[in-house]
Amino acid sequence: MRSIKTLRSDASHADAFKVGPTLFAATTSQYTLAEATSRPPQLFVLPKTATAESRVVTLQNPRYARLTRYLVCPKSGIYEFTKIAAPSAVPRSWLIESAKGQRIVTEGENGSEATVVDFEAHVTRDADIFVATPMDPLFLVLPALATTTTKSEAPKRMFLTSDDHFDSLVDSADSHLSQLLQVGKTRALLEGRMAVICDTVEAGDETMFRLNEDKLMDELLTKAGRMAEKLPKSMEERFVTRALEAPVVYKRAPAIPTEGSSDGGSALQTPMTEKSESQASLSSVGTVDSEVSQASTAATSVDLTTEEPITAAMVASEQVLKLQRLQVAFNFIVSAYVSHTFGATLKAHFAKHKSTDFKPLEEYLTELAKLKVEVMATRAATENTRKRGLEEEDDERAEKRRRKEEEEKKKKIGVSKGVRDLKKVNTSGMKKLSDFFKKK
Repeated sequence: MRSIKTLRSDASHADAFKVGPTLFAATTSQYTLAEATSRPPQLFVLPKTATAESRVVTLQNPRYARLTRYLVCPKSGIYEFTKIAAPSAVPRSWLIESAKGQRIVTEGENGSEATVVDFEAHVTRDADIFVATPMDPLFLVLPALATTTTKSEAPKRMFLTSDDHFDSLVDSADSHLSQLLQVGKTRALLEGRMAVICDTVEAGDETMFRLNEDKLMDELLTKAGRMAEKLPKSMEERFVTRALEAPVVYKRAPAIPTEGSSDGGSALQTPMTEKSESQASLSSVGTVDSEVSQASTAATSVDLTTEEPITAAMVASEQVLKLQRLQVAFNFIVSAYVSHTFGATLKAHFAKHKSTDFKPLEEYLTELAKLKVEVMATRAATENTRKRGLEEEDDERAEKRRRKEEEEKKKKIGVSKGVRDLKKVNTSGMKKLSDFFKKK
């Protein structure tokens, strides 16, 4: 154990505890922080594949149709910025230090030279990080391809050149799309992604494009399939497991033979309490989420020591799970990168697409919806029965109390005033009348 020395309270050690301006007079800060600015520095995490030609540009967001920052690299592609923020309840900040420059300093009598690097430090008010993640360029040009030329219910799209499509996207002077199109590699990247989801025709030296919704659906389903193979754990639990989760049924425990039956055989006795037996006859049903809480409630208390007392009413097959994951991934992609109006159209065509048969998933969801309705009806009936039982017990207690009060009133009415006065007399020291008639 480390020994601890105790300082004596004499004059030699009293100065060690003095705190005053002289204690910090010789202390100087090595770095001087700059004053707070209205536009503080931010922390970005960029990909290693990004070259020196990469630029942060402003383009129209395909989902919300507003200007948003993107990272464009002619070599590796286009990236969107994902903000990772710390919880607001836990204040945090970043201390960012960067090299300002180098200078040569002469030190000592020998005149030796040393290279010194000056540093510049910044402190951010929050701990947000902006991570550049890859983005498919076809979503940036999809708003132009999905526009219609007529307001009829079945619009007919025309073949247009890439410049005509790009012109419809430049609706603000702050957009950098026109400057990006002057870079040959970036323009070729956008036109190459347009060709994947469009029908094309050659008109002289130019290629004309027209959106083909079947090709677009194939491309989106391919993306959704790759995403469905590795769904995040949070999405898997919330949108797949819970969405397909069927209610569970609390079964009655198996009957146990006992002696003393009227027919000379063995009587059947269920290992339940009297209260739980009346409730279990109504097939107490609950969801998986409330399994523990309902099992501990008196209204649905069941002897859980028996084998397999709880069983799921329905279990989704592996095929249904795969289809649900695919649907979740598709809805996420559409909700994140496609406008609300056109996204609703794509979701309507999703279940009817020829490449995938969603009939097993639809049948399962239909049966699940019917089962949940039955569960709610059973639960309501069980609750009503329990309430009626409690009300009847309350009525019985009130009736007994009323009868008792009436009997007491009748007894008081039939007794004379003299008898009532005699009852009030203190007879603790008196002999009883029967003592005088005992045998001696």
